[in-house]
Amino acid sequence: MDRIKRLSYEVLVDHKAKFGEDFADNKKALDQVSIVRSKGLKNEIAGYITKFVKKEAREEKAKQARIAASKDEQQVEVQSEIELIEDVAEEVETVVVEGGVEIVEATETVVEATPEEISSETTEEKTE
Repeated sequence: MDRIKRLSYEVLVDHKAKFGEDFADNKKALDQVSIVRSKGLKNEIAGYITKFVKKEAREEKAKQARIAASKDEQQVEVQSEIELIEDVAEEVETVVVEGGVEIVEATETVVEATPEEISSETTEEKTE
């Protein structure tokens, strides 16, 4: 690892909260937390710290955007499932059992069958 990165990481480990996205402010903060005699070296370290902090902020925003998109996608899936359930519920409105006769009322079809009809149909299917 090159010298600038190593020195920048050493400073960031202990004093990350003091640095932000502004180069001039980062130079002042670097003066407060360390002694760098070379003006050029101080500028390079402050520049690398600025670049690093901006990159972290950019990645955090992208991560938050992905999380928000994922939540929106989940909400759409849940809404589509609810609509599907409501559609099925509209098709079959009521089920009434009266004296062994099961009546299913639907929006399009009504099915009526006595227990004898059901048993005769199942025996016919078995014999075939």
